[in-house]
Amino acid sequence: MEPMRAISPAALTENTFRLIGTDWMLVTAGAKNSFNTMTASWGGLGFLWNRNVSFIFVRPQRHTYSFLERHDIFTLSFFDETYRNVLQYCGSKSGKDVDKVSETKITPAETGQGGIYFSEARLMLECRKIYYQDIIPENFLDQKIADNYSLQDYHRMYIGEIVTCLSR
Repeated sequence: MEPMRAISPAALTENTFRLIGTDWMLVTAGAKNSFNTMTASWGGLGFLWNRNVSFIFVRPQRHTYSFLERHDIFTLSFFDETYRNVLQYCGSKSGKDVDKVSETKITPAETGQGGIYFSEARLMLECRKIYYQDIIPENFLDQKIADNYSLQDYHRMYIGEIVTCLSR
């Protein structure tokens, strides 16, 4: 496997609709000795407040949520299709109940800023939280959106400034 190299987020040529919505990602927060990861297919990348940013959505009952609340850094790890089973596993099991890393055999790595990502990723974005906002159902302009929340467990949106971008 070729080593990852640092690139500018502006150099990304990925189709973000496919990258996030179809290919999925692992959202990871925590520190070397204690972290959690979860699969996500909601989010985006863009330019906001004169910064390259990502935005992710996490429900409060997800185990990763508490790690996102306690830590300033989170990472987004993107994989090639051969890791689909890893993404499915990490999206269907809770880190409260299983050790996702030992079960999937993915290799945690630490960034210079203490973020945790996975060595097998083909793309990694390290993000520093700069804003959060809870989804407010009263603001749904299309009421069909509420169908995503039968338990009324509204996501928290996190916006992170992309501070590191590694690619193969």
